[in-house]
Amino acid sequence: MKASDLFVKCLENEGVKYIFGIPGEENTDFVESLNGSDIELILVHHEQAAAFMADVFGRLTGKPGVCLATLGPGATNLLTGIGDAYLDHAPVVAITGQAGLERIHKESHQYVDIIGVFEKVTKWNQQIRVAHTIPEIVRKAFKQAVLEKPGAVHIELPEDIAMSETEGTPLPVTPIPASSPAKSAIQKAAEVINRAKKPIILAGNGVFRDGATDALREFAEAKNIPVVNTFMAKGVLPSNHPLTLYTVGMQAKDYVLCGFDQADLIITAGYDFVEYLPKYWNDEAMNPIIHIDSLPAEVDAYYPLAAELVGNVKEGIAALNPLVERKELSPEIQTLKAQLVEKLHASDELSGSPVKPQRIIADIKKAEKGEAIIISDVGAHKMWIARLYQPEKPNHTIISNGWASMGIAVPGAIAAKLAHPEKPVIAVTGDGGFLMNGVELATAKRLGLAFVIVIFHDSKFGLIEWKQLNKFNRSSDIAFTDPDFLDFAKSFGVKGVKVSHSDDLLPALEKAIASQEIVLIDVDVDYSENVKLSKTLGDYICRI
Repeated sequence: MKASDLFVKCLENEGVKYIFGIPGEENTDFVESLNGSDIELILVHHEQAAAFMADVFGRLTGKPGVCLATLGPGATNLLTGIGDAYLDHAPVVAITGQAGLERIHKESHQYVDIIGVFEKVTKWNQQIRVAHTIPEIVRKAFKQAVLEKPGAVHIELPEDIAMSETEGTPLPVTPIPASSPAKSAIQKAAEVINRAKKPIILAGNGVFRDGATDALREFAEAKNIPVVNTFMAKGVLPSNHPLTLYTVGMQAKDYVLCGFDQADLIITAGYDFVEYLPKYWNDEAMNPIIHIDSLPAEVDAYYPLAAELVGNVKEGIAALNPLVERKELSPEIQTLKAQLVEKLHASDELSGSPVKPQRIIADIKKAEKGEAIIISDVGAHKMWIARLYQPEKPNHTIISNGWASMGIAVPGAIAAKLAHPEKPVIAVTGDGGFLMNGVELATAKRLGLAFVIVIFHDSKFGLIEWKQLNKFNRSSDIAFTDPDFLDFAKSFGVKGVKVSHSDDLLPALEKAIASQEIVLIDVDVDYSENVKLSKTLGDYICRI
């Protein structure tokens, strides 16, 4: 058979349902081989969007998302999304075409060393030089993508290899066994926890990756230990759970840090350093750490290890459960929880025009009723979502955090709807982030998908303005002119709604979610609240 046919058979064997990408001259044999296969090529309008789609698909399903590009500019356009998957530990397999092997030793049209370019943002990265190695390379790529910690891998298929004749069959897909921490480490950790009076749990993204949500909740409830989550572990406990202390990650003295100030031990579960560096929540290295994760802890002066449970997070938590004594929840933590609820919801009903970001977040929460998958772009709105929005279900809030890349929201919403067509999906973005990949409305419309896009509209790069005002007390070079977003949406056959006053937002959201169509809601936002929040957090005093 043709080598590209064998490649596609191997992808089918891995259970690939979608490939996000754009054909090019150097991958035409591969695209031809997809015809008649069980795999659907989701044609996009920019390769960056394809990589973001694969990234979000991988995060939501736990299976590698797959993206495709040709050589040169097509391949390099994938890099931003691949970097996002790499730092946020989403399983992704990127496939790129390449010039024939007979011309890559010399200067040649569109040729650059893509293997070299991708080296620093992938876990594994391989050019196919001999066609009969395709089954091994594909199997290894998919295995590497999901091995803890997951991430992006890359396969390069030169055009002359793709069209060559070969033989072979896909290799069996074998499950990856879950590893358990050493018994001695479990015993030591239990002893340290039992000596502690006020432990606290910091839950990270690895809780979702290792399927440990239920185990963590059972452990926290059985031992009466409060839980804080990172941006990427939102929903590990529902918002009304008595033990949740909500979210950390603002790189400022937010009130949730009172819980860390009161603690005498921090138990990290599935925590990745890229999520939120220890110096922000353990700034004097005053609290010892119990580390529960698939890999040993990063070396950090603010992360003093008392015990290290290396293995599957679910297995580690389950092993601790029978050995740890139940704690008494301190009055200070109970007071903090009440204060947090009050502070985080104090501005939910703020009324006026333009609309306060707190009101937008509160109304999104009311409208989606705890069911939606939320995809947050990067910008000032991300900080408000990260701080205020608390989902009811695990892995239902996707935030680009480690790489923190603008442009992920609309492509991410497409991937989320393909991964979970039964769920409502809301893409939350700024006008700057939306304009980076808003053209993918055409892709969503062509696929017949339905989701809601909420644009925080201020005609600026609002997060940069926020940083500039905090640092210099002035801003510069961040304003731009937006198109008429309703006309923009209409040009793609998408309905648009303008919201300038807070009273109009909730009805617009509820109607959009119920419509089972793509609806773009353009909201004029009052970002004067940004600097007010910085001032509030700057005056932080732990009053418990």
